[in-house]
Amino acid sequence: MDRNRSKVVILLVLLFALNACQKAQKSESQKAEAKPAMQKQSFGKTDDGQAIDLYTLTNKSGAQVAITNYGGAVVSLKVPDKSGQLGDVVLGYDTLDGYVKDKPFLGATIGRYGNRIGKGTFVLNGVTYHVGLNDGPNSLHGGFKGFNKQVFSAKEVSGAEGPALELTYLSKDGEEGYPGNLTATVTFTWTDNNELKIDYRATSDKDTVVNLTNHSYFNLAGQGDGDILGQQLTIYADRFTPVSSTLIPTGELRPVKGTPFDFTTATVIGARIAQDDEQLKFGRGYDHNWVLNAGLTDSLHPAAEVYEAKSGRVLQVFTTEPGVQFYTGNFLDGSITGKGGKVYQHRYALCLETQHFPDSPNHPTFPSTTLKAGQTYHTTTVYKFSTR
Repeated sequence: MDRNRSKVVILLVLLFALNACQKAQKSESQKAEAKPAMQKQSFGKTDDGQAIDLYTLTNKSGAQVAITNYGGAVVSLKVPDKSGQLGDVVLGYDTLDGYVKDKPFLGATIGRYGNRIGKGTFVLNGVTYHVGLNDGPNSLHGGFKGFNKQVFSAKEVSGAEGPALELTYLSKDGEEGYPGNLTATVTFTWTDNNELKIDYRATSDKDTVVNLTNHSYFNLAGQGDGDILGQQLTIYADRFTPVSSTLIPTGELRPVKGTPFDFTTATVIGARIAQDDEQLKFGRGYDHNWVLNAGLTDSLHPAAEVYEAKSGRVLQVFTTEPGVQFYTGNFLDGSITGKGGKVYQHRYALCLETQHFPDSPNHPTFPSTTLKAGQTYHTTTVYKFSTR
């Protein structure tokens, strides 16, 4: 009897231990599943020997975004089509050398000032500043060596929303002609809902101007797989900012109704791009800022939506910014060979750059891009991918 009782006790102890082990394994498995995934790998070195890395963020569904700390560029973005097959939907390069030589800002973080400043000149606090004239008579996307050609420090800041990468860059007083030591931090979060959330923050020790954005080139059919003219676009804006022949805003906020710029309902991008319209001629297609109906806000509002029928992919853009620059890859001309040997031809991608308006420092009626010393610049944009 005692022997049988001992066997029962031993059996119960073993069962208890086995159950505890299984619970522990399950707990560890759940922790592993819950832990955001980020992988870091070498992406080469700059000519002056700075090590550059590539960070791949993977969410629970297996969708991925890869970002390099050289220029804060989004290198790849792999999301499913309607059959569940992953495809890369942004233009880019396979190697660091591509980004070092890059001219059209593929995937780059743009600063200090996204878009154009007319004649590279603005007045702040009674002082006239001159910034790099890298776009004919104007300054574009920060000048000759903007943020797209700088090396950011990187830190993983993954959390409940998903894997996240924080990139930081100190733009010193006088860089490209801009005043103030500006510390800019850009945080990329890749959520389980296939949302790329980009959070921009900046502070300066002097009054300055700042307008940060991302310059990803999207093609929902797949990078390098044909032009984007058949894709459908909606922009939540009743007005846009017409430009001069050098693409500097005139100051007018023009209604889109009755013009080729009306995307208030879903419209095929190529439907009116070749119309005999002065603004389309100036931009060689669409390369303009739309005035979002929601304006400048503290919370996210819809900016645009793109739909590509064959893949079923949908891109929705949400932002706190007052404007979005819609650009149809008008200057792509087949001279760039991108990822996987794909050649990027005319209008093989589109950009939706959330922003304050171009040349705002020279237009007092536009939302201000002035950042006061000691204050914090903060904007957020989300690129959300889905299918239908």
